[in-house]
Amino acid sequence: MKKAISTTNAPGAIGPYSQAIQCGNFLFISGQIPVNPADGSVPEGIKAQTAQSIANIKAILAEAGLSIDNVVKTTVFLADMSLFVEMNEVYAANFTAPFPARSAVAVKALPKDVLVEIETIATLQ
Repeated sequence: MKKAISTTNAPGAIGPYSQAIQCGNFLFISGQIPVNPADGSVPEGIKAQTAQSIANIKAILAEAGLSIDNVVKTTVFLADMSLFVEMNEVYAANFTAPFPARSAVAVKALPKDVLVEIETIATLQ
């Protein structure tokens, strides 16, 4: 059985999808772009955008009663692979060992022309 998870502390879904779905022992969080849920703004630069995307993920995790330590897999979408090193600095500051499995790919474009989007899978255990 699946259950939708939603919070106003992260940007709302802007299409036919949920912020997150809890299914079994896992929480699947839709890709989070760096939109500030309070005012809809997008910070400038890859470091600030990565931090905002992770803050949005943390807000959704909190709504489900979880923390960043429950994350087991992420997929990072970047507007350009040249942004990887700076994204990785912020990413590393937010996760602890054992780090989640991760994929990082460059894509042609992201919604709202942001530089990063992060998709997450967390365990409820």
